[in-house]
Amino acid sequence: MLHIRTATENDIPAIMKVLEAGRNIMLESGNLNQWPAGYPTEEMVRKDIGPGYGKVMEEDGKVVAYFACIPSPDSTYAVIEDGQWLDDCKPYYVVHRMAKLPHVHGVFQAMMAYLEGITDNIRIDTHKDNHIMQHNLSKYGFTYCGIIYIASGAERLAFQRLR
Repeated sequence: MLHIRTATENDIPAIMKVLEAGRNIMLESGNLNQWPAGYPTEEMVRKDIGPGYGKVMEEDGKVVAYFACIPSPDSTYAVIEDGQWLDDCKPYYVVHRMAKLPHVHGVFQAMMAYLEGITDNIRIDTHKDNHIMQHNLSKYGFTYCGIIYIASGAERLAFQRLR
């Protein structure tokens, strides 16, 4: 059974291992460009943890997954091309930096149950080559809304789910 809690500074070594495993899963599935070597950085994780946005999933007391759950507004979502948000007025939460250890299952489902407890408006973006994430987004009722650009200028597919 997966248990979600707010991450602490003490979790950082385990989180970095989870993020490395997530990068390897992406590479093995053909998603070669979303997370270059060294990304996400420990500094980014610390910035997630500071205000309480970083979340870990534990199984049998061991950190097995990580994601950042950040309340709006997110500046990278201010401009969307080739489409539009389902709702651009209501507050929303954004999921960033989601990763898991390879042997763990049910992470997306557990994350969605957690998010449904705090919001009815979720936005997520992903790389065009991240077919695993796109499959999960489709499975859980997200709608493709258009293209956004992250801070580096790289293009991302943007999705939203309203309940």
